[in-house]
Amino acid sequence: MSYVDGFVLAVPKANLDDYKKLANLTGPIWMEHGALAYVECIGDDVPYGELTSFPRAVQAKDDEIVVFSWAVYKSRQDRDAVMAKVMADPRLKPDWGTMPFDAKRMIFGGFQPFMELDAKLGRD
Repeated sequence: MSYVDGFVLAVPKANLDDYKKLANLTGPIWMEHGALAYVECIGDDVPYGELTSFPRAVQAKDDEIVVFSWAVYKSRQDRDAVMAKVMADPRLKPDWGTMPFDAKRMIFGGFQPFMELDAKLGRD
């Protein structure tokens, strides 16, 4: 069974194009180093909950949009190897001063799936 890294972050709407450029750079690098899939999603129906919600989790402001992303790997062992390569890749050395989002409010973690269903919807 595979292994998944998940990420949730708030991106200022004014920086969304810059974030998309960053994602278009990073995604292929993740794949090049061995990820099986890499997905970036912009919040479309993400209400601000009374107690918990995606926006609350990342302290999203009124001018920000929630982004939900994930990468899939063959296993936890493969994820650790891929992540080591990604973190060492000179193309991904972050310039924290020019990041299009506040990385301090990003949440992320690794998850072991217990069930996987795949309909192969034919999407890009």
